[in-house]
Amino acid sequence: MNADLNMTYVTLGGHVEIHRYRYLYFVIMLTAYILLICFNVSIVCLIVIHKNLHEPMYIFIAALLLNSLLFSTNIYPKLLIDFLSEKQIISYQACLFQAFMFYFLSSSEFLLLSAMAYDRYVSICKPLKYQIIMRTTTVSFLLIFAWLVPACHVAVPIALNINSKLCSFTLKGIFCNNSASKLLCVSSRALSIYGVILLFNLGLFPTLFIIFTYTKIIIIAYQSCGDVRRKAAQTCLPHLLVLINYSILITYDVVIVKLESDFSKTARFIMTLQVIIYNPLCNPIIYGLKMKEISKHLKRLFVKKS
Repeated sequence: MNADLNMTYVTLGGHVEIHRYRYLYFVIMLTAYILLICFNVSIVCLIVIHKNLHEPMYIFIAALLLNSLLFSTNIYPKLLIDFLSEKQIISYQACLFQAFMFYFLSSSEFLLLSAMAYDRYVSICKPLKYQIIMRTTTVSFLLIFAWLVPACHVAVPIALNINSKLCSFTLKGIFCNNSASKLLCVSSRALSIYGVILLFNLGLFPTLFIIFTYTKIIIIAYQSCGDVRRKAAQTCLPHLLVLINYSILITYDVVIVKLESDFSKTARFIMTLQVIIYNPLCNPIIYGLKMKEISKHLKRLFVKKS
């Protein structure tokens, strides 16, 4: 590539033995992408179609699964193309957009889980006020907040870096994430501090809020009758499983840049694949199996087809 092209394009250097295993990678990732589309879309459609699922809890679940679908679509098509290409390259502008979508949707997931935790808290701890508090306007506000706030926060560093000079053109990853900052000639201290603020606002604080609300729910459920305990277990366990899974994977993504020199390329490749496969694929399975009403409709759907 000539000098002008080098200033525009970067190489995705995180692939392992791609020339030998490109078709195996392609088949595995295509299968995963098709499955996660089918799983997520199926549950979202069930929630949209059935009126008894038009409740805040299920609306938040549909929003979360839609978020996972967008998250996957941001990465999978480009990844599948790279597996079949001789050179794994991406324009710097497209790389920044992919990084923006990655962190925007990742942050939205935490805020959506926070909204779901609040909904469960009101439902179990303040059941008489549930209809008053969780009105349509409240649900709409929480959904808009969960998508708009992360988009505005994440857009700031992306916009500031779009015209920055690059001194490296090889990204140590298979898609663009926070490692894109390593391409810059000069790292901005202000942006580093802003990144920490983002991590607290969009990751740590929502997680602490979720832990606080579920702690209150557990205390109330423990002090109440068996029906309240059963309701708490049925509706809160799936949310906690999703939160734990996602927190572990996102923690890896944030920390990996700090450990670039100490982390083997193969281990980084395997862990990165888990980030983009595990959560989007497991979310609909967890909710489909653990949420009673969704599970009931899924069983009816498959019984009718059979």
